[in-house]
This record gives sequence, structure tokens and C-alpha cells, in this order.
Amino acid sequence: MSSSEEARGRSSEEDTVPAGTSGPGATGELSQELREHLRARRRAGDGWVETPKGRFWGLFGAAGLLLHDPDRGVLLQHRVAWSAHGGTWGIPGGAIDAGETPLTGAIRECHEEAGVPQLDGADIRIIHTHVVDMEGWSYTTVVARTIAHLEEYVNDIESVELRWVPLSEVTDYRLHPGFAAAWPTLRGVLEG
Repeated sequence: MSSSEEARGRSSEEDTVPAGTSGPGATGELSQELREHLRARRRAGDGWVETPKGRFWGLFGAAGLLLHDPDRGVLLQHRVAWSAHGGTWGIPGGAIDAGETPLTGAIRECHEEAGVPQLDGADIRIIHTHVVDMEGWSYTTVVARTIAHLEEYVNDIESVELRWVPLSEVTDYRLHPGFAAAWPTLRGVLEG
């Protein structure tokens, strides 16, 4: 594996521990302490949904925020190993709560996981929403441009790392399969 592949969490074989992964739960094994922590922070929308197209996280659907800073690229999240599709890169996001819109859910999740944007969305401009319908469950990607310099930081245990990635380099990373499938459309929106 090349050093650039290692830095991007890529591997030619399926690893139980993705390259660059460290910290609690990095091996995919959850300690009792981590299990208790996750139970304590459980939200109303957390849970699995079965549809004809598969099993998905989020009782009311899920949403994520694709943040684009024209000078730095898009904000990607390296997912912790124990999460669904752990070790891959995607956007901050997660389950929508009961009564929450996909927009407010995406902003809340990104704020919880990356510390940005402001919860009122004052430091971003929404430019597009992209919905993937899985017959009884949906994922909404909210695409936004930054209107201020955002200082992201790993804000919870679901992220190994956060990184601004130029649009031309996104596919160099081992992407979450849902994000990988949507990326050509999302990139077109950002470049349009």
C-alpha cells in the first residue's frame, strides 16, 4: 500500500482495523464502557429500518451535510470502525429525529460530529438537496457552501478524523458506498 493510500484509509484487502484508525472502538470491538456511552446518548430516531432495498440506520430516515469551502474542498469524515461501513470516508450525518426536517437533522448531525456549522446555519448557504429513496427509508444530502471560515474538530466518538478534501481527490478515498454512489451527482452540483 502506498503512503497516499495509507493516509486515505485505503487498502487492497478488507482490514478489520482501517488504516489510520485509533481510539475507543477503533478495532470494531465495543467495550462495555463504550456501549453504555452509546446507550446514554441514544436519540429518538436511532434504530434500524428494514426495506425491500436493505437495512438502514434511522427510524425516520437520515441526513448528512456536504460542506463545500471553495478554498479547501469538501469536509469528509473518517468513520470509526464500529459504525456501519466503518473505516470509510463520508460526510457528517445520521438519523433524523421525530419531527425534525432533513435540513435541521443534517445541520445538527454535522454540528455534533464536526463542531460546525452553527446550529442556526448562519455560516453556510444551502445550495441543493439530494434525496435517495430506498422504498420506506430515505437519505437526504444537504449541499452547502461555507460563507465563513469554519474550524471543524472531531466532536464525538463516531469520527476518527475530519479532513477538507479537494473535489478532484474525493474518489481517492475509500468512500462509504452510499456517498460513493451519490458523489458524481453531488460533484456536478458543486461544479455547476
